[in-house]
Amino acid sequence: MKIIVFGANGQIGKIFIDKIKKEGKHEVTAAVRKEEQVKEFQANGVNAQLTDLEGSVNELAELIKGFDAVVFTAGSGGKTGPDKTLLVDLDGAVKTMEAAMEVGTKRYLMVSALQSNNRENWNKKIKPYYVAKHYADRCLMESSLDYTIVRPGGLTNDPGKGKVAVGQQLERGQVSREDVAAVLLACVDDDSTIGKAFDLTEGEDSIARALETL
Repeated sequence: MKIIVFGANGQIGKIFIDKIKKEGKHEVTAAVRKEEQVKEFQANGVNAQLTDLEGSVNELAELIKGFDAVVFTAGSGGKTGPDKTLLVDLDGAVKTMEAAMEVGTKRYLMVSALQSNNRENWNKKIKPYYVAKHYADRCLMESSLDYTIVRPGGLTNDPGKGKVAVGQQLERGQVSREDVAAVLLACVDDDSTIGKAFDLTEGEDSIARALETL
């Protein structure tokens, strides 16, 4: 499978791409916004392309054409304001969905946020981020794409344990970025996760066992 990753230079994106390289089953391309990032990925043997999530749908469609799957783990980052959150986390995501549909790329995996589907449980300190994730997820679920939405809890840089919990109404909890990336990769290879959206935290089940419960 040919996979393009938006947000490839982020922490989850980098770990996900590294896992794909080590597994050797899929071909991956990093979509990044700076030329130096392109060169860095290429120096490490990873295909990379410049992209701008604030650009047009047509430009994104040209980029996505020929890929079998899109992984969206991009974000404007905590140092930007609500305007960038809307432009990247919401509109940028939706434009990649529209572009994927335009060129016939059906598989789409989204990294969202714990309980983004439930307004009553949004983290009020980062409410614009939750608004963006909520509506991006809704657009994806209403699209014709073969989607999987992973909603992780508080992200840590701890080593992955390979033990997670998934569900629709998980209590607030943490999960390592490495385990999020591992779950994403497992979902790529598991068609039973198509049409599923779920919360993710650290837990007691293996990733394969946890996904079986969805």
